Amino acid sequence: MTATPQTLIRFFAGVAAAAAILFLVWYFSAIVIYILVSAVLAIVGRPLVRRIGGIRIRGWRVPRWVGALFTLLTIWIVFITCCSLFVPLVSHKLFQLATLDFGNVLSSVQEPITRAQEYLQSLFSLPEQHFSLADALSSSFKRLVDFETLNTALTSVVGLALSSVIAFFSISFITFFFLRDDGLFYAMVQAVFPDKYQQNVTRALDSITVLLSRYFTGILAESLLLMIAVLLVMMAFGMRAEDACFIGLVMGVMNVVPYAGPLIGGAVSVMMGVVTPIEGMSVGRTVVVIAGSLLILKGMDDFILQPTLYSERVKAHPLEIFVVILIAGSVAGIVGMLLAIPAYTVLRVFAKEFFSQVSLVRKLTKQI
Repeated sequence: MTATPQTLIRFFAGVAAAAAILFLVWYFSAIVIYILVSAVLAIVGRPLVRRIGGIRIRGWRVPRWVGALFTLLTIWIVFITCCSLFVPLVSHKLFQLATLDFGNVLSSVQEPITRAQEYLQSLFSLPEQHFSLADALSSSFKRLVDFETLNTALTSVVGLALSSVIAFFSISFITFFFLRDDGLFYAMVQAVFPDKYQQNVTRALDSITVLLSRYFTGILAESLLLMIAVLLVMMAFGMRAEDACFIGLVMGVMNVVPYAGPLIGGAVSVMMGVVTPIEGMSVGRTVVVIAGSLLILKGMDDFILQPTLYSERVKAHPLEIFVVILIAGSVAGIVGMLLAIPAYTVLRVFAKEFFSQVSLVRKLTKQI
């Protein structure tokens, strides 16, 4: 393409408009998040709304607002049920950590700690009187999970929960209208673009809806299957149902965050095994059972489910997805990794519609 004054003006005008839109999105980020979460919930609940809307009773057709309200109530029930299962388990485990006698825990794994200390002393030529691995571990654990720290964490969680009430009702209100008025979200997005781009925007939104629906339903199914598998395997080794449910929930919830989530969930699960070992097993054997089981189950998940979920469902190469997640994680941490794939999918679809003449864009979007 030959660069002309008109094309340069259009390019810089497009860059300026994009920068202005990004600034507004950042400035009103809370409202944008409400709208995006509501749009995702509307995508998930749309099939149920349509099914209810197709019901006829003696020639009377169920109004769409009834289907939207029923679907929203169903989403609420699922959310509240998950919270009622997860929150008591977390609170109980936090209480156990706050009242834990770390001396007894360390004495149960004294032998491997002693071997590790002897190895470190021989490796670094450390005098025995100047270094004690057991004391170092005990003091570190006490600093991490002492009662004051946990109390502060619980206070922060309570404050976050109270501030989330506004978000909960805002999202519910927006989701209801997105479910009731099928084209409302499309109209909101199309209003930002000039009339001559309306067809491009409509095609982009259709593609995004299909891809994100496949992605979110896939990742929810994957997390549920992993949670059930971990729960059953832990109970098969003799773990109490309460502890097995906790580890299963942790792994299922953290699995939503690509790559880093399962590592964090595995570390929390192993720590729970140290706090409450399996009955009849030592702490060391419990840690080996939990770590080994999670490695095997997560390996099966990585090689069987995730390639289909992260690449085929969003029509992108696995290496491409991996690089995008790394970049998002370095910029915005765990939240960035969580939102990386959906955000990248949206950007790819809009880039295909508006910048298909660019060679790089054609290569990145050829599978869409």
